Amino acid sequence: MINICENVKFIRSAIKLFESTSCQVDIVAVTKTFHYTDILTALSCGIKHIGESKIQEAIPKFDQLGLSLSGVTKHFIGHLQTNKAKKVVENFDFIDSLDSLKLANAVSYYAAKVGKIQNCLIEVKVSKEDSKTGILPRDVSSFYAKFLSVSNISIRGLMAIAPYDKNPKDSRCYFKHVKNLFEDIKKSFANPRFDILSMGMSSDYKIAVEEGATMVRIGSAIFGERVYGDK
Repeated sequence: MINICENVKFIRSAIKLFESTSCQVDIVAVTKTFHYTDILTALSCGIKHIGESKIQEAIPKFDQLGLSLSGVTKHFIGHLQTNKAKKVVENFDFIDSLDSLKLANAVSYYAAKVGKIQNCLIEVKVSKEDSKTGILPRDVSSFYAKFLSVSNISIRGLMAIAPYDKNPKDSRCYFKHVKNLFEDIKKSFANPRFDILSMGMSSDYKIAVEEGATMVRIGSAIFGERVYGDK
């Protein structure tokens, strides 16, 4: 039987071994496909960030969780189509997968409608897989620069997913690359709110933290293996 609290405790202990003394690493519990009661358990164990990738799945869960989500940051972590931007802006605190100016303009429009500044992360495409989305590393800095004139959006950092490999250490080169991009933007634009580097998942989060991640996204290592299909 999965012990969610024990898993959270173990991950926190592992992170502390690798994180720098000047940077605390936040855990985003990836709750997609998991029942809202599992999320309640994770929240009771101190989880303060949750991630969902499908708006039609997330909203019913948020309704069921109600006041339990007070003080919890909700991250949209999936590929976001512009026709769903309105619902995501209305229901999520962060969009972790900003990957085009067209999407940014839609997010800006709907954020203005509800009177909020939408926190976002730029998704960096480090995998050569055609199915993966994001901004190519060589274009990240210029892409970020374009947001300086886009209202109602705050770009808080970068997000990247390394290609899956049986050996987590093979992810290190990708994490190093994205960390360098992150530092270059911080130096070039001197924005103190550009402070989140989200990389690393259940299989490789320790390597990501070693390479400077400030946020990791953990699903199966907290909740167990994901079962797709109707809940």
